[in-house]
Amino acid sequence: MDSLTQIVLGASVGEAVLGKKVGNKALLWGAVAGTIPDLDVLSNYFLDTVTAIEVHRGFSHSIFFALLFAPLFGGLVWKVYAKRQASWMDWSLLFFWCLFTHPLLDAFTTWGTQLFWPLEIRLAFQSIFVIDPLYTLPFLIVVLMVLRLKKSNPRRKQLNRWGLIISSGYLVVTLILKGFANHSFAQALEQQKISYSGLSTRPAPFNTILWMANVDTQDAYLIGEYSFFDTKPISFKRIPKNHHLLETFASDDKVKRLIRITEGWYAMTKKGERLYFNDLRFGLLSLDPEETQFVFSYELRHTTDGLEFHEVPKFRGDAQRLLHALWERLKGN
Repeated sequence: MDSLTQIVLGASVGEAVLGKKVGNKALLWGAVAGTIPDLDVLSNYFLDTVTAIEVHRGFSHSIFFALLFAPLFGGLVWKVYAKRQASWMDWSLLFFWCLFTHPLLDAFTTWGTQLFWPLEIRLAFQSIFVIDPLYTLPFLIVVLMVLRLKKSNPRRKQLNRWGLIISSGYLVVTLILKGFANHSFAQALEQQKISYSGLSTRPAPFNTILWMANVDTQDAYLIGEYSFFDTKPISFKRIPKNHHLLETFASDDKVKRLIRITEGWYAMTKKGERLYFNDLRFGLLSLDPEETQFVFSYELRHTTDGLEFHEVPKFRGDAQRLLHALWERLKGN
C-alpha cells in the first residue's frame, strides 16, 4: 500500500500495543515502524532492474524480518527514552506488530508480499489497489481523533479499536467483491464460449467497483473490465503473447527470473528494433481501447555486460487521463 496508508496502520497498531503506557509516542513510533519495510525501494539505486524487482516486498516484508529487527529497533527506542515508561520487551512488541501488519496488508494488493521469505511463496490476494481512499481516509480520521485524546481517556482505546475493525472489515469486503467479479468474468467467458487456462482479477485503481481481468488463452491474453453498475456484456481485448520473441534469450538468467516474477503473465511487443517485456499483472496504462502501453513495461537492451532491462517511464499526464476515464467507467457501460 502507499506510504500514508502504512503510516496510519502503523500508528494505529502502535497505539493498540503500547498507547496506554506511552500515549502519543506509541502512535509516533508505530508510524515510523510502518514505513520501515518500504525502504527496500532504495535498492533501485544500487541494483539492476530485475534484482530490484525481486528485492521489493521480499526480505523486508517477511515474518523473519519482523522477528529479527523488532528487538533491535525496540532496544534503540527503549534507550532513547532512558528506559522509562515502557520496557524493552514492550517496544519490541510494538515494532514486531507494526513490521508484521505492514506486509500483511500488502498481501491484499496485486504485487503481494514474500511473507514467508526465504521461501519463494508470494501472497497476493489482489483485492485492493495500492491506493484506496475508502480504506485510508476513515482510518486516518480515527487516528487523528485518537491523537487528540489523553492516554488516560478510555475513549482513546475504543476509537482506535474501531479504526482497526473498520479497516480490517473493509479488507474482508474487498475479498467478497472480488468473488463476485470473478464469477461475472467466468460467466462472460462461458457465455462467449471462450476456452481459457487461467483467470486473474484485480480492482482498478483507487476503487473496488471497477474490476479488471487477465485471461490466459492458447496464443493470446484477453483483458476485460467489469463494473458492478454495468448493464452491457463484458467485452475482452486481445493481447498477443508473442513469447517467441524471447526465444533468442530463453537461457538468459534475467529473462528466467523476470518470467518467474510475473508468474507467466507477460507479453512481448516489438517497436522497430526495440523489444519490450510487458508485465500483464498491472494492466494497461489507460482504459482507452487503443491503448498499447502497459503500466510496467521493460525494454531489453544489449550491453557489454549482457542483457539489461530498463523500465519504460510513466508521466503525470498518464495518471490524470486515467483518473478521468476511471470515474466515467466505474459508473457503468
